[in-house]
Amino acid sequence: MNDETNILSISLKDLFTKKMITYSILPFVLSMIVLYVLFFIVAGIGLDQLGTLDINSTQTTIQNGIPHTDSFAATLQGTAIIKFLMSSALTSWIASFLVYTIGGFLTLYLSIFVALIVIGFLTHMILQEVQRRHYQDVTMIGFSNALEATFLTLKWIFIMIGLFLVLIPLYFIPFVNVIAFNLPLYYFFHKMMTYDVSSSICTKEEDMKIRFFYSSTLRLKTLGLYLLSLIPFVIFFASVFYVIYLGHSYFIEVRKLRAEA
Repeated sequence: MNDETNILSISLKDLFTKKMITYSILPFVLSMIVLYVLFFIVAGIGLDQLGTLDINSTQTTIQNGIPHTDSFAATLQGTAIIKFLMSSALTSWIASFLVYTIGGFLTLYLSIFVALIVIGFLTHMILQEVQRRHYQDVTMIGFSNALEATFLTLKWIFIMIGLFLVLIPLYFIPFVNVIAFNLPLYYFFHKMMTYDVSSSICTKEEDMKIRFFYSSTLRLKTLGLYLLSLIPFVIFFASVFYVIYLGHSYFIEVRKLRAEA
C-alpha cells in the first residue's frame, strides 16, 4: 500500500512539471479538433436522415357488419419531423430524453476513445521524461513497431465493437446495463494503455512476465483510471497522468526483473 501511495505521489509531482503540462495540453487540443470535426460529420448525416420520413397508418372498423378500412399517409420533411415529435408532452419528453441521454453517453465514450488514440502518439516521449527523472539505470528497450501497433489497435477495436453487440440484451437490465455499457470500452482502454506503456519500456519477454505475475494488479490500476475517465472531460487532461502512473509501475517491475537476471 505504501509503495502504491509513493507511486501516486511521484506521478502527481511529475505531472505538474513544465514539460508534462505541455504534453497534457496537446491531447486536449487534438481531441477537441477531432471531436469537433466528427460532430459536424455526424450532425450532417443525421440531418440528411431526418430529411424525409414517411408515415403510413391503416385502421379497420366494422359498421353494420361491414368492414371499413381507412388509410393515412404523410411525408414529414425537415423541421416538420421535430414539430411532430414535439407535438405532445409525452413524445417531447421521450425525444428529449433519448437525445440527451444517448448523446451524452456517446460523447463521453467517444472522448475516451479519441484521447486514447491521441495519447498513444505521445506515450514514448512522456516515458522518456519519466526515465530521465527517475530511472536512468533502466534502459527503454521496447518491442513495438508501427505495423504491429496498427494491427493490434484495429483488432481491439473490432473486439470492442463485437462486445458492444453481444452485450445488447444486458443493456435493458437495470444496474447490469451499467457494467455492460462500460465493459467493452474498458477492455479497449486496458489493452491500449498497457500496450503503449509496456511496448515502450520492456522487451517482449519482460512484458509477458509482468502480465503473468501482475495481471490482476494491472487490471485494478487501469480499472481505477478508467473509472476516473468517466468524469466528463477528465480524460483530456488526465491521459498524460495515466501514462506517467503506469510508466512508474512498469519501470519498477522491469528494474526488478533485470536485477534478478
